[in-house]
Amino acid sequence: MARIEKVELRMVDLKPKVRRTDAIQSFVSQETPIVTITDSDGATGTGYSYTIGTGGSSVMRLIADHLAPRLIGRDADMIEAIWHELEFATHATTIGAITAIALAAIDTALWDLRARKQGLPLWKLAGGAKEKCPLYTTEGGWLHIETEALVDDAVQAKAKGFLGSKVKIGRPHGSEDHARLSAVRAAVGDGYEIMTDCNQGFTVDEAIRRADRLRELDLAWFEEPLPADDIDGHVRLSRSTSTPIAVGESLYSIRHFREYMQKGGCSIVQVDVGRIGGITPWLKVAHAAEAFDIPVCPHFLMELHVSLTCAVPNGKYVEYIPQLDELTSSRMRIENGHAYAPSEPGIGIDWDWDAVRGRSIAEFTTVITEREG
Repeated sequence: MARIEKVELRMVDLKPKVRRTDAIQSFVSQETPIVTITDSDGATGTGYSYTIGTGGSSVMRLIADHLAPRLIGRDADMIEAIWHELEFATHATTIGAITAIALAAIDTALWDLRARKQGLPLWKLAGGAKEKCPLYTTEGGWLHIETEALVDDAVQAKAKGFLGSKVKIGRPHGSEDHARLSAVRAAVGDGYEIMTDCNQGFTVDEAIRRADRLRELDLAWFEEPLPADDIDGHVRLSRSTSTPIAVGESLYSIRHFREYMQKGGCSIVQVDVGRIGGITPWLKVAHAAEAFDIPVCPHFLMELHVSLTCAVPNGKYVEYIPQLDELTSSRMRIENGHAYAPSEPGIGIDWDWDAVRGRSIAEFTTVITEREG
């Protein structure tokens, strides 16, 4: 039995390659907590998570002061037990983004360690449902982008083999969103999927109104139309439209997902490893969604989500937003509009450690080898 002997913490601040805007905010920075766990056999596993510009320092302090010290001496294979112990240790601050982001970095590192020691890629260790998944792109669909450029990007994406494009909506008047999306549909034709993302920008009545106006465009889904905690509002909206309603980016508990699915508040689940608290709860949400015949189309983190989407039978799409190119030597394999799960043991991310060390913020770089208390 190998026990955890060392936990190394780093945080890298990455700037998005393109300007990212939506109905309520701009994605200005990607603070990336990175956790490396070493066991008594000398094996290592590395996990990570992210913010969109704020909270990274709080995440790192939570890990360093309260979570990582609890890992020392633990059996690294007891991932489920460790996850629940850490969640309980932070019960006064759950459920929320800071705790979930911290738990995700640790949990992902433990899964990477297990997969490497077993000589298996994550997608096989976690289920092995299929080796590839369809791919859609978001990088050319941000809210500030003018219609002509929006159309050009979707046309180019289709030519490259992508199976869909996501377009942010939430312009001041519904007619603007309709005009932009109509131009994209006319350019790409009926066989290409158009996803839309509202980023929680509407009231219930406005969401119903806009969904009705956009119905003729045969959208793949209407994502995060309302504040994430308004489950009843999502139920009302879902009953009013044939367009699938997608949620998950801003949900931090498997119980939140359960309630959405039980009440009929969504028809697509977008569970995010970094927001739900790691691979351990991600898989539980995905399997629960399977029981409701609901597809999983995870939000962001394509380098990690490609493996998880391929692990489960109801994994439907991977979202193309390059995240880690500046920190890794590996690249996601893409062929004919599909993303392939990595075949190497572990979570499939080949870190460029010189780049990671060179961009790590000194204040948050630390090594923990002793258990607290």
